[in-house]
Amino acid sequence: MKITGASVNVCSPGRNFVTLKIETDEGIYGLGDGTLNGRELAVASYITEHVIPCLIGRDPFQTEDIWQYLYRGAYWRRGPVTMAAIAAVDVALWDIKGKALNTPIYNLLGGRSRGGVLVYAHAHGADIEEALDDVGKHIEMGYQAIRVQSGVPGLASTYGVPKAGMRYEPAEKGLPSEGQWSTEMYLRHTPKLFEETRRRFGENVHLLHDCHHRLTPIEAARLGKELEPYHLFWMEDPVAAELQEGFRVIREHTTTPLATGEVFNTIWDGQELIQRQWIDYIRMSIVHAGGFTHLKKVADFASLYHVRTGCHGATDLSPVTMAAALHFGIAVHNFGIQEHMAHCEETDAVFPHGYSFKAGYMYPGDAPGLGVELDEKLAAKYPYERAYLPVNRKLDGTLTDW
Repeated sequence: MKITGASVNVCSPGRNFVTLKIETDEGIYGLGDGTLNGRELAVASYITEHVIPCLIGRDPFQTEDIWQYLYRGAYWRRGPVTMAAIAAVDVALWDIKGKALNTPIYNLLGGRSRGGVLVYAHAHGADIEEALDDVGKHIEMGYQAIRVQSGVPGLASTYGVPKAGMRYEPAEKGLPSEGQWSTEMYLRHTPKLFEETRRRFGENVHLLHDCHHRLTPIEAARLGKELEPYHLFWMEDPVAAELQEGFRVIREHTTTPLATGEVFNTIWDGQELIQRQWIDYIRMSIVHAGGFTHLKKVADFASLYHVRTGCHGATDLSPVTMAAALHFGIAVHNFGIQEHMAHCEETDAVFPHGYSFKAGYMYPGDAPGLGVELDEKLAAKYPYERAYLPVNRKLDGTLTDW
């Protein structure tokens, strides 16, 4: 079997997605997701101009060699654009391999390690009461694990909380919006949020929270310590992780489990965090971390240090990546949990898929390969629309982490 062609589809059924389709001389094709929220066209250009010409004529079964070729052969390694492009190729090749062998991808990753993939949903509200109502709705839907975010009194907007009456999608059309941030207000408010959540719903639901990189290590340590009575499943991205050793300070002060890595691109971004056991969950996603080939190595390395996976799964990843994450999660032994944000109806229609949700778990389905298709005619009805993620400033105007 040889690769005979490849094309990139950029569409916006509710939000922007970049999808790679690789075709072979046996009529089998594979799909890969190359979406990078707010920088989609950079990845599309990288794939079209630099990657596709290097794929023609290659054997699609040689996933390891092609991965190394695209990573080492480019010389300028790593980075979100490069790794998203490599991931798109890698996942498409695994899709081809599964279809050619007439088996779902999880069987190529070692087979099932569990019956289903535990997922967590997002609950949010403008204030605590509204957030708790949303938690209740998700419990009724069957979720057993829920991330809880609420507006902070005194701040006009807060990460994780949508505008009134809208689904949560942070990327907005036009130039980046600017929000305001106060760590002091946030630190006073968040323990109250979880005190009330536990009071209303008890201990039987897993609760998660995302700090979204906004704290310093000692601030995160304070928050983690104050949240200990509420037994969080994890506290996510408490600090920006460029300085991996910052997590040492947090770890020394709190037993609240820590998760990070959704912005990581390679194993090197989290090597020290994993090896020194400063985190409990590594959140790298298949699309931003180079595909199955690389993320499997990350998971195997993490397993040596009792670190589990918790892959990013927001709606800025297409159903192609959600399917890939479910195949990965059902197969990898040290799986922890999978983020799940339901896509809008337009997205689901453009990407018909076989995965499903039931009683807090998701299932990848048993179709050969990924089990996801791309309706190219329907996708053409949703052209790309430039959109940016917001930026954040402290109350004095200082630019800070969003």
